[in-house]
Amino acid sequence: MNIIEGGITSATGFSVGSTACGIKKSKKDITLLYSEYDCIVAGAFTQNVVRAAPVMWDEHIVHQHNTVRALVVNSGNANACTGTQGEQDTKEMALVAATSVGVKQEEVLVCSTGVIGVPLPMQNIRQGIKECSINLKSSVEAGTSSAEAILTTDTFTKEIAVTVEVGNTTVTIGAMAKGSGMIHPNMATMLSFCTTDANVDRSYLQQLVSKSVQESYNMISVDGDTSTNDTVLVFANGASNSPLINHDSEYAPLFEEAFRYLHRELAKQIIQDGEGASKLIELQIKGAASLEDARVMAKSAISSNLVKTAFFGSDANWGRLVCAMGYSGAFFDLAHVTLTYISHAGMVVVLKEGEPINFNEELAKKILDEKEIIVSLVVGDGPGEATAWGCDLSYEYVRINGEYRS
Repeated sequence: MNIIEGGITSATGFSVGSTACGIKKSKKDITLLYSEYDCIVAGAFTQNVVRAAPVMWDEHIVHQHNTVRALVVNSGNANACTGTQGEQDTKEMALVAATSVGVKQEEVLVCSTGVIGVPLPMQNIRQGIKECSINLKSSVEAGTSSAEAILTTDTFTKEIAVTVEVGNTTVTIGAMAKGSGMIHPNMATMLSFCTTDANVDRSYLQQLVSKSVQESYNMISVDGDTSTNDTVLVFANGASNSPLINHDSEYAPLFEEAFRYLHRELAKQIIQDGEGASKLIELQIKGAASLEDARVMAKSAISSNLVKTAFFGSDANWGRLVCAMGYSGAFFDLAHVTLTYISHAGMVVVLKEGEPINFNEELAKKILDEKEIIVSLVVGDGPGEATAWGCDLSYEYVRINGEYRS
């Protein structure tokens, strides 16, 4: 695997156009992704029972195993809780995009993100989609512009691209994502779009997406809120003419390694950009009775507001961590738990085999003052291991969300 400069346009055959159509006051707010070739598509969607109209449109297309050619995304308005008008507007966005690039309506996926409960300004969006279609480009700069157009409260774009050798063919996987607030396990107000020119079997790709989501986006938490719009979509157009990658392919392990790396890195970028966040927390569970137990404990601990505020204050209040693990529903024996804080400033053990350690508070504070912190939790001698990522909870988070519609 080789990490390269780029993002959503890095794979062969994909281009994007982006513009500011007036949903937001001044920033870019709509983008159109187009593939020269038919794409198979795999996806994962929000677990919230309140689902935005674009989520339902996309989920139907993915489950029908349709090939697709385009994706249109707007930011600033989620088109969620907008009734039948929202459903009609989603279909119209697909139709306008399809007409603009010369494909069928059912070959266009649609995503929206932003404020809930407000109708889309369709006149602006129609014009925006047409402008995007005129300016389709496959450059790295165009990809970055597209990554900008999908942002809401994000403070930076989230892009990544990698290449991997499949036989004698170099295939590329590129992606972009957005997310800053309403981020919680089971996905949240986050969008992730991935393109590849690899020749991939559809069922294998869907399985890969489902597995990757479980260990990346579903293992992060900013604030405990699961959104109405979260969507992960992966497009594979086979333009590299690589050998087929499926469950039995000799190239599957290498491709899967690159695919998983890409999504884990995007998930971590989302946490680094958590609303008001100043620290990235990586929480590692080892020795659990099972993988599921490890994941449940890790997600519970990283999602706790008391844990998050302790990290904001650089307070080594380890009791909050084990408390959150204790109510997670997973079983462990406190007598076997060892907890260690680690950062560039050093490491300190605060709990060993269930016994509190008389640790150096000054050193612990220096460790927790760092921007990136690892929490290592060994809970037994079982095979279960999992990693979750989170951030601290600050005064700034309250300000951002208190003024969200202002």
